[in-house]
Amino acid sequence: MIKCITFDLDDTLWAVDPVVHQANLTLMQWLQDNAPLFTQRFELADLAELRHQALLARPEISHSVTLIRRQVLESGLRQAGYNAEQIPALVNAAFEVFLEARQRVSFFNHALDILDQLKQLGYQIGALSNGNADIHRTGLGGHFDFQFNADGVGTEKPHPLMFHRMLEHTGLKPSQVVHIGDNPVADIEGAHNSGVWSIWVNLKGETWPGGHAPHQQVQCLSQLPVAIEKIRQQAAQQLAL
Repeated sequence: MIKCITFDLDDTLWAVDPVVHQANLTLMQWLQDNAPLFTQRFELADLAELRHQALLARPEISHSVTLIRRQVLESGLRQAGYNAEQIPALVNAAFEVFLEARQRVSFFNHALDILDQLKQLGYQIGALSNGNADIHRTGLGGHFDFQFNADGVGTEKPHPLMFHRMLEHTGLKPSQVVHIGDNPVADIEGAHNSGVWSIWVNLKGETWPGGHAPHQQVQCLSQLPVAIEKIRQQAAQQLAL
């Protein structure tokens, strides 16, 4: 019996690229006002190179967008000429400015209605994300029961650890959970590797790229209740065998 529905967040419930772009603009404006040496040396386009440098220097943080962002800020501020005493406070303040702006999302059509509908049907609702969107700061706290992300878990999907933590938290078996996400590797392969049912959110109508196929796919979030019901029926049939 299906008892829990988990969702990826970025590009599943909202488009992430415009959110991060605007958050970067907000960050650069704050840096111009509060750490002008940074913006005298770096432009918005340079953040990608700083990120590349950060991952070369500290590959062990590759799972955490939060740690990567903080490393980008630390390295950029140091290269811009700030000293070791100034940098920690600037990093903390700048990162919080970015993170707050990163929570300003625009939900896809039907997203909130579907979450409400699934809650009313009695499902536990959880978020499993590789990003640093926060269900409470995005306004989703009342729609979700729990959240796990790569930064807190220590690995990113498709590694099974995040799914295992979710199963420990809920006390459920993999066969009692459906995971919903847009990424064929992180979400669908990750769910498959953990024995969890999966639904591919394919809003762009793309061709399945290969690999283990999702149990269901939708091209509009409004189709999710029907897709979940099909999985529920399939799960019930397997139990009856």
